[in-house]
Amino acid sequence: MAYEELTLEKWHRKMAVDLFNNTWNYLDRKDLTDEEKDSMVNSSHASRYHWGVRVVNAWDATPINLGRGDWQLSRVYAAIGDGNRAIYYGKSYLAICEKEGIRDWDLAYAYEALARGYAVKGDDKNKEKYLKLAKKAMIEVKDKETREMIEGDLKTI
Repeated sequence: MAYEELTLEKWHRKMAVDLFNNTWNYLDRKDLTDEEKDSMVNSSHASRYHWGVRVVNAWDATPINLGRGDWQLSRVYAAIGDGNRAIYYGKSYLAICEKEGIRDWDLAYAYEALARGYAVKGDDKNKEKYLKLAKKAMIEVKDKETREMIEGDLKTI
């Protein structure tokens, strides 16, 4: 395979995307070892860091890239049983959606992240609150396949 020389801007993008995708290699598996859980957490944080560099430098990333990174971190922490951290990153994603006026599937997934985090924490009242908000936001999602994906994810909470 030929080595491609990347600009710093392109390198940060490649790292952000590759690390985000790498995290899914762990999230899609069951029975992770402690080392694999650590790798999953680190991979997701690293992806979020690289998106942050792109936003700060006004390269082609926007706050929603940060929000989606926060969503993945929320999912990662829920997967390893850390409800408090899952809620923290879910709240961060929701705050970005609200500040930037972002709706559609991002808003539905911000609520999904919070519902999942509260479920992990054992807070049924807030879990139900955010599940209800996620389902309401899901109705506004334009793309049918995306709505079905959200619906499927909500059923796993």
